[in-house]
Amino acid sequence: MKLISNALLDEITAKAAASPRRRAHHNLHSSPSDLVQRFVVVAQSDTYIRPHRHLTKSELCTVVRGQFEVVVFDTDGTITHRSVVGEGTPNLAFELPQATWHTLLALTDGAAFVEVKEGPYDPATAAEFAGWAPEEGRATADFQRWVQSAPVGARVPSFT
Repeated sequence: MKLISNALLDEITAKAAASPRRRAHHNLHSSPSDLVQRFVVVAQSDTYIRPHRHLTKSELCTVVRGQFEVVVFDTDGTITHRSVVGEGTPNLAFELPQATWHTLLALTDGAAFVEVKEGPYDPATAAEFAGWAPEEGRATADFQRWVQSAPVGARVPSFT
């Protein structure tokens, strides 16, 4: 049996705080070939999760600590939906259908979720990153400021 304890979340939080990407994960599945991929993700509030989509898989995320905001976009980079999920909100989890452009904003340091998606893991098809969003390390602070406050209906400006 595997337990997701506060001690495990604290350990992953320390790894996220020390990581240049400001997030870390812990696999619950045994191998990339498992038919169900399960892992815990912990993020600091200054992490950048580049908008992306999973063309062939849906994903289910249950927040177990802190809060995240899920931001959904259309193909052109227009925000179509925003929802806060986690502690102190009416929302505990979210499921995104395959091919849904999205990003997550960690609203609290050490925010954590358990993600479940269909396997096996194939790095060639795991995620497609949005061309209208900056790569990690390039104009990400400006993009993050924009996405944190942009309303539904706003379209991503150029961040080159």
